[in-house]
Amino acid sequence: MPDLLVNIDVADLESAVTFYTEGLGLRLARRLGRDIAELRGGPCPVYLIQHAADALPFADAPSPRDSTRHWTPVHLDFVVRDLEGAIARAEAVGAAREGAIRAFDGGRFQVLVDPFGNGLCLLQFEGRGYAEMEGA
Repeated sequence: MPDLLVNIDVADLESAVTFYTEGLGLRLARRLGRDIAELRGGPCPVYLIQHAADALPFADAPSPRDSTRHWTPVHLDFVVRDLEGAIARAEAVGAAREGAIRAFDGGRFQVLVDPFGNGLCLLQFEGRGYAEMEGA
């Protein structure tokens, strides 16, 4: 099985380091040059990669990068023990809620947007977590 790395493009590396460390509990492991920071604290490393907000994401791209809120089918879920406390910490460093806390058979979650337009969820499992949904 291949290793998994998470890369998050951001327009401001220092703000992103603050958001993901203070707001989500990751820790700065090292810097790779002036535009990349490696964060640890989860099951795989997270790399914050600074790109100018209006730079092209690849040669001949039809439009430049956009750091406003955007939807993508892939997002990160951060599993937390205290959902309300985790929401408060994330909001204190720039997260915005999208809707209310929602419940499902295995727990509760809150959809957030980081200061760079990326969606993420804070997820608190209850009972047996996803196992509560087996056979449903």
